[in-house]
Amino acid sequence: MMMLSDQTTAIQGIGEKKAEELMSMGIHSVQDLLEYLPYRYEDYQLKDLADIAHDEKATIEGKVHTEPSLRYFPKKKSRLSFRMLVGKYLITAVIFNRPFLKNQISLGQTITVTGKWDRNKMTLTVSDVHFGTFSEDHKIEPVYSLKGQMHGKMMRKIMAQAFGQYRGQIPEPLPEYLRNTYRLPGKEEALKMMHFPVDFKQLKAGRRRLAYEELLFFQLKMQIFRKWNRQQSEGASIVFDRSKLDSFIEGLPFQLTDAQARVVNEILKDLSENSRMNRLLQGDVGSGKTVVAAIALYAAVTGGKQGALMVPTEILAEQHFTSLKELFAPYGITVALLTSSVKGKLRKETLNLLSQGDIQIMVGTHALIQDEVNFHNLGLVITDEQHRFGVNQRRVLREKGASPDVLFMTATPIPRTLAISAFGDMDVSTIDVMPAGRKPIITHWAKHGMLDQVLDFMKKEILSGRQAYVICPLIEESEKVDVQNAIDVHAQLSLYFQEYQVGLMHGRLHSAEKDEVMRQFASNTCQILVSTTVVEVGVNVPNATVMIIYDAERFGLSQLHQLRGRVGRGSDQSYCVLIADPKTEEGQERMRIMTETTNGFELSEKDLELRGPGDFFGNKQSGLPEFKVADLIHDYRILETARNDAQKLVNSDEFWKGEMYAPIREFLESRGILDKERLD
Repeated sequence: MMMLSDQTTAIQGIGEKKAEELMSMGIHSVQDLLEYLPYRYEDYQLKDLADIAHDEKATIEGKVHTEPSLRYFPKKKSRLSFRMLVGKYLITAVIFNRPFLKNQISLGQTITVTGKWDRNKMTLTVSDVHFGTFSEDHKIEPVYSLKGQMHGKMMRKIMAQAFGQYRGQIPEPLPEYLRNTYRLPGKEEALKMMHFPVDFKQLKAGRRRLAYEELLFFQLKMQIFRKWNRQQSEGASIVFDRSKLDSFIEGLPFQLTDAQARVVNEILKDLSENSRMNRLLQGDVGSGKTVVAAIALYAAVTGGKQGALMVPTEILAEQHFTSLKELFAPYGITVALLTSSVKGKLRKETLNLLSQGDIQIMVGTHALIQDEVNFHNLGLVITDEQHRFGVNQRRVLREKGASPDVLFMTATPIPRTLAISAFGDMDVSTIDVMPAGRKPIITHWAKHGMLDQVLDFMKKEILSGRQAYVICPLIEESEKVDVQNAIDVHAQLSLYFQEYQVGLMHGRLHSAEKDEVMRQFASNTCQILVSTTVVEVGVNVPNATVMIIYDAERFGLSQLHQLRGRVGRGSDQSYCVLIADPKTEEGQERMRIMTETTNGFELSEKDLELRGPGDFFGNKQSGLPEFKVADLIHDYRILETARNDAQKLVNSDEFWKGEMYAPIREFLESRGILDKERLD
């Protein structure tokens, strides 16, 4: 009996040698072969010469008008040329390094050639020749990633033989109603469309079907994990005092934006439920995430629980501690700080009060996850700039309590498609409106030749009592890359601004040294801070109104936006100057976009389009899946549809028991996503 799990030698025409070559390409079974999709397609559709653009690759058909002429060059190079009559045009066809074709091309012969068209010279540099009238069956040709002696024609022949032998064997995992709803072809038909497309319309239909299936199964996996995690983490609901909470919100020195109010309600709903909250709160720089965190912490305290806020740096921990202590002082809530700088008697006292429950909110750095730290009744864990902590660090803090609710915060706006993909097992809340009264940061793009004017502008701001950041991409001079470096720029600015204090910060400094530099800057002891991107996260210096970024074309849009967000935190107008001489159109486009918008979510979407998902997060820590067919950027509508469908399925009893969904369950089980014991 034929099965898709058969080795490739079961296919007629594949011997041991060819099977080994297929194995080197990761193809071990018939199923692997059928799902080994082309990575691009050659378009051999005939075109009229008048419609072909200069330097475009095209396929044309015509008659040989002159005898072919062959010239040889050193190192066995050759050039074969002849004239062709294509419609009313007489053109030159040139074929390099295939002298044997001279004897196959004759006067008056009809041939079809594909190549790069030089409109000015009326010449086609030929890459492919087909003798005779071109068949309509060969208009689109799949191109596979191949190894060894395997070539395209052989691969297409093997694929045709496999489909012929195993016709009707490919299982259909999608229920008929889903296929009908979205007008999707069957699985076998879709694969055929990808391997043997008749036209681009058919190719698009096959790709759409496979992309939906791929994204649906990925989203089912995420939603199933999420469902089981919620079932496993049955935490006690936090019964907070709603009237006290409403009074606290009314007592804030400002009114919450609609976005903040919406997000607060989402978090409070999670706190009141029996399952553990697992929520990501994302909001642009300055959007007001901290006050949302404060409301959540206050709710936990009114419910008799302790709260913890973990942040990546001491300076940020101190800032949060100071602001929360001031905010909660009228309500008699005890807030404490724990960092590596809290030592001796004070540390012992703090840990003792925490374990007894006398400290209600603890703010700290990695120090919070040390073994000696014990909470009395931890109910809510908030991690700020969550991407700066490892998975294990976040897990250790969660385990300090009995299934505490967890809120992650990030100021890096994540495009919707990536949020759905990378954080699909979490609930995502977004603050997408800025508080009223914040002045947008004015951003300018300046070439390196305008540096003197930029420094003069910075001097005026400093003379009026303001401060400035200067960001450089490198620490020290590099022979490989000609970019401004922090050490050199620090030396230059120290000479230029002799009457002011110029600080220097970079990644090679120890944590204590970095914190000291930041304290000097925060207290205005230092007026100019030259730094690499280590200053990116969580610094709040309202008096800083100028951000200068050297070689700005070397940064992505999201990172530039994060850096820009270090200014504009006070009531004064702030400025960002991008010093850049981009050589590429993409680099120029990034600078233009930065000067036109201060909306981090718009920028993150543009960044995703320009750089791709791997570069957006950083390839190693992206947490993004690799898809065979689906494209997270271009298939975002399919992704959202698949996510909605997956949510409905996982939350329905029919999905877990119904016969209609048996193929989906079997597929998920075969991928190790479903545990048979849990199913039963």
